[in-house]
Amino acid sequence: MNVKGSIALVTGANRGLGARLVDHLLDAGASKVYATARDPRSVAPTVSADPRVSVLALDVTDQSSVDAAAKAAADVTVLVNNAGVLGFGSALEGDLDLFQRDALTNYVGLLRVSRAFVPVLTANAPGAIVNVLTLIALAPVAGMTGYCASKAAAHSVTQSLRAELRDRDIEVVGAYPGGIDTDMLAGVDADKAAPEVVAERIVAGVAAGQTVIWPDDASTGAGSVYLGDPLGLERMLAG
Repeated sequence: MNVKGSIALVTGANRGLGARLVDHLLDAGASKVYATARDPRSVAPTVSADPRVSVLALDVTDQSSVDAAAKAAADVTVLVNNAGVLGFGSALEGDLDLFQRDALTNYVGLLRVSRAFVPVLTANAPGAIVNVLTLIALAPVAGMTGYCASKAAAHSVTQSLRAELRDRDIEVVGAYPGGIDTDMLAGVDADKAAPEVVAERIVAGVAAGQTVIWPDDASTGAGSVYLGDPLGLERMLAG
């Protein structure tokens, strides 16, 4: 996908990785980027200051909000599904309400937005859907059962979208970062990649035509394990 000259929309662009994705899409030559968030006022001034950025309200769990965004951003050629939430908890004891919230945002929300924008991307083809997933969509870690399951479902729907859109000139890309140093993982004692690095590698991967992107050093190494021995990755992350 040629990022230069593209018109992109990024969900969850108010902070963290989403804000950095906006920056790097612009650095790569995107002519316009819609920076979306549930509350547009939460989009950082450093993100919205660029004249090529249009701030747009978009709540991925609200169909009317999604439909309104698809109507307002009818020129989009690259959709980046980045919005996500994380609730902690184990499989046996975690709060099922948190698990449901994660599923409604990370899986159903991603699918809801993708469905709404497929007609837009088809009309403006060639285009791309870029789903920001996670390494732990492929094998879970302890204490994040609901989040891992929601991202695993998003991984599966990414594969389904890839098959269904293959004849519409719409690429479907999955990015699988490891831990990222953002507010979502604040307080978690683990190695974390800088969001700037992850965003830069995701955009570069899209521009290079990669279907699967491992956008940091940890995910690159773990991705190699997964490709050769899926159960090996499961044991590694569970340990």
